[in-house]
Amino acid sequence: MYTKRVEGRTMVIYELLLKVMVLGALLGPYHNHIAEADDLMTKPGCRSSCGDLVIPYPFGSSDSSSDCRIDRPSFTIYCDNSTDPPVPYLSDKSSKLRIRDIFVEGHEMRLTVWTGQDCYNSSGYDGSSSNYPWIFQPEFPLSSTKNKFTAVGCDTLAAFQDRLGKFSFGCMSLCSSDLEVNNGSCTGIGCCETSIPRNTFNYLISIRSFSNHSNILDFNPCSYAFVAEIGSYNFSVGDLKQLKFKDPPLVLDWAIGSQTCEQAKKNSTSYMCTKNNCTDAENGSGYKCTCLEGYRGNPYLEDGCHDIDECADPTLNQCEGKCHNVEGSYTCPCPKGYHGDGKKRGGGGQECIANPSHLMKILVGIAVGIIVLLFSIGFLYFGYKKRKLIKLKEQYFKQNGGLLLQKQLQERNRTTKAAKLFSAEELEKATNNYDERRIIGRGGHGTVYKGLLPNNTVVAIKKSKFVDQSQIEEFINEVVVLSQINNRNVVKLLGCCLETEVPLLVYEFINNGTLFDHLHNPNKSLKLSWETRLRIASETAGVLSYLHYMASTPIIHRDVKSANILLDANYMAKVSDFGASRLVPLDQKQLSTMVQGTLGYLDPEYFHTSQLTEKSDVYSFGVVLVELLTGKKALSFDRPEEERSLAAYFLSSLKNDKLFQIVEEVIANEENNEQVREVANLAKRCLKIKGEERPTMKEVTMELEGLRAMVNHPWVSGIDVNPEETFHLLEEKTEVYMDSIGNTSTGYLDSMKNHVTPLASSGR
Repeated sequence: MYTKRVEGRTMVIYELLLKVMVLGALLGPYHNHIAEADDLMTKPGCRSSCGDLVIPYPFGSSDSSSDCRIDRPSFTIYCDNSTDPPVPYLSDKSSKLRIRDIFVEGHEMRLTVWTGQDCYNSSGYDGSSSNYPWIFQPEFPLSSTKNKFTAVGCDTLAAFQDRLGKFSFGCMSLCSSDLEVNNGSCTGIGCCETSIPRNTFNYLISIRSFSNHSNILDFNPCSYAFVAEIGSYNFSVGDLKQLKFKDPPLVLDWAIGSQTCEQAKKNSTSYMCTKNNCTDAENGSGYKCTCLEGYRGNPYLEDGCHDIDECADPTLNQCEGKCHNVEGSYTCPCPKGYHGDGKKRGGGGQECIANPSHLMKILVGIAVGIIVLLFSIGFLYFGYKKRKLIKLKEQYFKQNGGLLLQKQLQERNRTTKAAKLFSAEELEKATNNYDERRIIGRGGHGTVYKGLLPNNTVVAIKKSKFVDQSQIEEFINEVVVLSQINNRNVVKLLGCCLETEVPLLVYEFINNGTLFDHLHNPNKSLKLSWETRLRIASETAGVLSYLHYMASTPIIHRDVKSANILLDANYMAKVSDFGASRLVPLDQKQLSTMVQGTLGYLDPEYFHTSQLTEKSDVYSFGVVLVELLTGKKALSFDRPEEERSLAAYFLSSLKNDKLFQIVEEVIANEENNEQVREVANLAKRCLKIKGEERPTMKEVTMELEGLRAMVNHPWVSGIDVNPEETFHLLEEKTEVYMDSIGNTSTGYLDSMKNHVTPLASSGR
């Protein structure tokens, strides 16, 4: 039994020896590679390492010759050989700045620094357990991209200060219980951190407490602060009790000298990047050397950069098959169907040329692929454009008040079946894409174009201006008003379009211009006889009377003027432009609105009170009557001051019995003085300053119809008959005429009886 134990132990020892031999065989090449790498990083004959640290040139050990390093103190590595293994320090051992790594490619140095702490006990500040670290390294700046300043504690205010007093910053962390703190979170509760600015060469850390940790002593007796490499510290709640993070790593950036590449090149004796690339330092000053593309190693040594074997690492080459490494680059043999050297230089494109037959196949394949791709892109593009256009039209519909229009029509139990909804394409085609030559008028609310629909119907298309919300409401208001009006002396609304950027209205086309044009154009005014003018006035008054009394909801036009009265080929009046009109609820007599209208026609009472009533239209109509009588514009600054306002000038002339001095000559020559005087008196009543003293439009209409009856039947004033016969005769004729135009009402005919007798008797 004893023999078996000995044999077992012998076998175990044999196996251990075998493993050691295998491990030695495996590690031998590795150590040889390390030694080879060290030799490539250090000048020949110089100490290449200190403990685990490889010392790359331009750094060198203090116990080596001065040729092993450049002549700057910060590039001297002090190796403490009293320990096993030896420990490298920056400057000297007293600095306590132990070097962990020096990287030539990244031009970085990692040091071991120490953590600052500020501790308290039940008696208060514990100075024996507190320390405040500092660093003074005048040549190598702290990396601003690789380090963070971190503070840990629940009663902590930590500051990072430049030792020379140039700047200071820090962070604060407060909490009352470790239950408020989360592991890994360093956002201000239990732990906070902040970035390090560029060009920082030294620091002094100070730590303060707000209440001597008195409320948190049981779980956080100390505050901690340190500068450390990003990612090296992971906060834990247990660190509040005792910080476990010791000897934090710190990253420094290093470069050569204090000159830029351009400056250093001028001094060829000390310039170190003669065969390699040179870049200026981003942090601190100086320049940095790097190996050329395709090479790796130490660019500060002569022949220190060696070729990279790109073929050994698939991530470094673009070959799809075989790869051959060459000096500074690599080559890829051309695949089947290609010829050439197939070289790849600096990761560039292949230098392989397709064989002719193979090339044709490739070209055909590429052409087919491009055609399919273009077809697919076109299909997707037009589909996208169509969806975008539909969404845009929906957006315009809402923007142009489509929802508001629907709501108002529903509230008034109205429909838009009589009005057509035109598409944007229809109206563009009708106006030849809104050709400037199609413009027939411009107004305060938009531009009017002459259009031709596919059925050869000539229309007038009103294109509103780019409007704000209040103007949109006016536009919708015009649609609502016109949808409720059924009168032959009102311009007929054929439809509208709300799917364009600006809203559009389509009207019947009135081809003879406006009353304003005919009154104030000398060539046209001669064609307007007294009978025609009286009929235009009567028809216009009839429309306003209809709006005030016959519409389902009373309507105030609010912009009555000669420019808004169109004339057809037979000089029949057509009232237009209801953009400013207002609907008046049946239970109201007046509306408070923002004053709107045209100077010269605007009711002065409305102008001063902002109270809109039907008598405001009466005043404006009175000005139109005066225009018909005088042929003068309602407001003109070309006339003398006392004549600028036609209404005021007319009333003054009437008062001074100078009516026929201002009446248009074409009227005065027709010998209708009595009718002219009656119309002038009616205009005078319409122009009363107080609205309550003005007649209603119903009364105005009846008086004008009575006067028209006299004009149409002049024998009424020429035959000597008794008043009763005259009254009966006029009543009968007027009733027949009113039936013929379809505007009759019992109240209308009954009211006319009160106006016919005085007219007949005055003509006797």
